[in-house]
Amino acid sequence: QVQLVESGGGLVQAGGSLRLSCTTSGIIFNINTRGWYRQAPGKERELVAILTNSGGTNYADSVKGRFTISRDNAKSTVYLQMNSLKSEDTAVYYCYIRRYSADEYWGPGTQVTVSS
Repeated sequence: QVQLVESGGGLVQAGGSLRLSCTTSGIIFNINTRGWYRQAPGKERELVAILTNSGGTNYADSVKGRFTISRDNAKSTVYLQMNSLKSEDTAVYYCYIRRYSADEYWGPGTQVTVSS
């Protein structure tokens, strides 16, 4: 059974940094993309960062230049390095994996709170 588990969330002051991790247990074949979404209270879930199977990346305009997505295949882990955090980055962050078949796997989420 495949499971994704996020970690690394927490409370940080504005301007600070956090690194989120998403570790996958189980084997997933034919991965197309993996990445991070977030959902703030009262708002819709939004895409934060994408990492394609070929290594390409894409970011939401609001996080470009501040967030970096990366992976460690040996550890089956995807990271989201978040620098220069702002109060508007406060949200629950979810990692996901999407296969070429469009099947998706999601983690339960990790809370990130940025105090101003």
